[in-house]
Amino acid sequence: MPNRELVVLGDVPPALVDGLTQLAGRLELPSGFSRQVAAEAAREAADGPIDGRVRETIDLPFVTIDPAGSMDLDQALFIEPVGKGYRVWYAIADVAAWVRPGGAIDTAAWQRGETYYAPQTRLPLHPTCLSEGAASLLPDGTPRPANVWRIDLDSSGAVTDFAVTRNLVTSTAKLDYESVQRDLDAGTALPSLQLLKTVGRLRIEQESARGGVSLRLPEQQVTAHPDEHWSLSFRTPLPVEDWNAQISLMTGFCAASLMRSHGVGILRTLPPADVRTIILLRSVARSLGLGWARRTSYADFVRRLDPAKPTGQAMMNSCTVLFRGAGYTVIGSADDSGNMPHAALASEYAHTTAPLRRLVDRFTGTICASLAAGQPVPEWTAQALEQLPATMAESNRRSKAFESGIIALTEALALQDAIGQQFVGVIIEVDDRNRRQGVVSLTAQAVQAKVRASHPLALGAQVNLQLVKADIATGEVAFTQV
Repeated sequence: MPNRELVVLGDVPPALVDGLTQLAGRLELPSGFSRQVAAEAAREAADGPIDGRVRETIDLPFVTIDPAGSMDLDQALFIEPVGKGYRVWYAIADVAAWVRPGGAIDTAAWQRGETYYAPQTRLPLHPTCLSEGAASLLPDGTPRPANVWRIDLDSSGAVTDFAVTRNLVTSTAKLDYESVQRDLDAGTALPSLQLLKTVGRLRIEQESARGGVSLRLPEQQVTAHPDEHWSLSFRTPLPVEDWNAQISLMTGFCAASLMRSHGVGILRTLPPADVRTIILLRSVARSLGLGWARRTSYADFVRRLDPAKPTGQAMMNSCTVLFRGAGYTVIGSADDSGNMPHAALASEYAHTTAPLRRLVDRFTGTICASLAAGQPVPEWTAQALEQLPATMAESNRRSKAFESGIIALTEALALQDAIGQQFVGVIIEVDDRNRRQGVVSLTAQAVQAKVRASHPLALGAQVNLQLVKADIATGEVAFTQV
């Protein structure tokens, strides 16, 4: 399910901090770690990896690419040409080397499921002395344990071979998306990053050929100004973010293939859309005046949408219905049909590249590394598979509610002094049961909120509005059509 991510620039006002605290309480999100967990984490960080495994060092100039300011660095990358194709080296932090099964850190991670992000703070899956220190792939000259994927591609970007091994790696640079994009645009990027652009584009072509598609929904960005005035805007992800995501997806495909071939593991799954839903979306496209030829697939249609246009945004908002039902399926379980492709990706897929931030990835990483080495899957990993789908479903539910709640609070904060003022917006959603209610996207600010009207709303229509509610305590924002 695509997310509307929240990026906050500047200080966080006390009113928003209070709202976030109340929101976290309502969702029963975890607070700080207990003394026992903190003590165990400090001990493991000081003593080093717990497994005592001897690992060979891979001496390659790995770099990490993340949002600016990130410290929980799961992934490090290096790409080189091989013949007419390419070789991708992708090092994923081996969190299992730091977390003792059944220990205090492990128990706390199961209670959390994932890291929960909020403005200028986070509720981490693991204590930060590990997730932003000892286990993170920081460029401080320290070799760290990682599951290193070697993925070979032909000249078209298709995978021809892959392997995963347990190694030590040293990251050489901590890069952010904006600076990498600038260097790529200027032609001054490192050769490996220039190949990221090449391989990323090829993998997007591979995705298109498979019939996969990604919804590139814009992010809501909140800027805090010195006079305590807040403004919101939409931000479209940079091309390098898409190229980098393709490397992660490709690794997930390889992980799924490896686990499927051995009959053990867990997949990230999404059921295919039923015919009625596609018919509904075609109807929405017609109402928005968007051409969708009968022989054009859903994936090809979505790729042509422009999220910067009101009609494109409204259509993409409607398309999110296809992402409902995403979950996890244990290979060999009663729910496993033997072929469980993720409908949006058109391939079997596994979460395995974010173990510092998502619980399930620690298990898939361990399973893949064990299988590739010809070793039995550790008992603690195999025993966890049955419980992982429910645990991840609950953490995902809380994470989505937290993200949407943060956005709502920020919108209310930005608009709290504008009650009674008039705005212009575009209807991006209409309630099927009451067509006088829906969701509007403002044209002057990146706000999406409820709207009521005295007559049926028309999807994609531009309307005049009056703000009637902006409650900083609950995050509720509401407009009426005028």
